[in-house]
Amino acid sequence: MEIKLWKKPKNCAIIEGFPGFGLVGTIASEFLIEHLKTEQIGKILFNDMPAMVAIHDNKLVEPLGVFYNAKYNLVILHAITAATHYEWEMAETVAKLALQLEAKEIVSLEGVGSGEDSEGDRIFYYSNNEKSTKLFEKIGIEALKEGIIIGVTGAVLLRVEKTPISCIFAETHSNLPDSKAAAKIVEALDKYIGMDLDYKPLLEQAEKFEQKLKTIMQKSQEAQEISDKKKLSYFG
Repeated sequence: MEIKLWKKPKNCAIIEGFPGFGLVGTIASEFLIEHLKTEQIGKILFNDMPAMVAIHDNKLVEPLGVFYNAKYNLVILHAITAATHYEWEMAETVAKLALQLEAKEIVSLEGVGSGEDSEGDRIFYYSNNEKSTKLFEKIGIEALKEGIIIGVTGAVLLRVEKTPISCIFAETHSNLPDSKAAAKIVEALDKYIGMDLDYKPLLEQAEKFEQKLKTIMQKSQEAQEISDKKKLSYFG
């Protein structure tokens, strides 16, 4: 994987949201990009990615885009391409990005399945940093006591060693796009960072966000399947 940056803000916080349960991380990071003043400062490339790109509203949508908000010194890693089979490489790439930018923290946004006895609207945190832990407790977010974290977030927790990591988890009942859970994560992130961000538009635009991401993810999956079939045909 290759990181291409045309700006390198220092001492920033990196917010990452990868397609996972309920697409919560992807929806939340998409919302942040649209509702904060951001600019694209880079992208992540890897050769095994299908040779495809999405266009939405006449704009190119990077599969793995890197965006920057100067006001809060945030770098937002926005992914619409699932990192299945590449979790370890992606975690190492996130670690390299953090070192290049001398990031003060990585914050992972993730959805988790809710239990049958839960209404599915709780928010949890995990952090390996004492200062962040105290802040999460101060703003009233519950610590995740038990759980299994898989995918890129799990790999990041295991592979990133030199940068503090915090995770914000939102319960979701379904693997379908869940804007309500994403709004809860944005609300928690807002309190954690202190942005005074209005997350209500995310609920109002839920259908728009969900349909956009469903379409892009579906086309991405179709392109991957076509690519895989061509490889099988070629080697077979």
